[in-house]
Amino acid sequence: MFNAIDIMTTPVISARSDNTLQEVVQILAEKRISGLPVVDSENKLVGVISEKDIVDYSSQLHSIRLINSSAWISPHLDISMIASYKKGVELLASTIVEKVMTKNVVSAKENTSGEEIVRLMKKKNVNRVPITDDDGILIGIITRADLINYFASMESATSY
Repeated sequence: MFNAIDIMTTPVISARSDNTLQEVVQILAEKRISGLPVVDSENKLVGVISEKDIVDYSSQLHSIRLINSSAWISPHLDISMIASYKKGVELLASTIVEKVMTKNVVSAKENTSGEEIVRLMKKKNVNRVPITDDDGILIGIITRADLINYFASMESATSY
């Protein structure tokens, strides 16, 4: 079997707790990822921010109320609603990550077994497990994609 250190991704793309959601959304889009660990000024893990967190928060703000039930922008918009939509988007974009992030983070150490990582992901229903050292400093991350790639490489190595 393997340990976290064997498959974790490093260096880790992360956000700071004082970043804005606009900055985080830009990172998620550019890197084509769905979530980030959040660290403080000392690189200690303090949370995780995911697409789901952002979508859930935006729905609380009702910042996407111009979208009708078909999920398309309605062609029958009242012009005054456009200003309301713009205000909602600006509020969302300027929100600080700390306000939206998940603070109760599922994390592991570099010597945690792969079996335990898989068990944590399944039990806690998470898509990523940040890896920290004994001081809580972020040193890596394991995502579902990392696990799939690892298992695929093991399968191809044994099929020859």
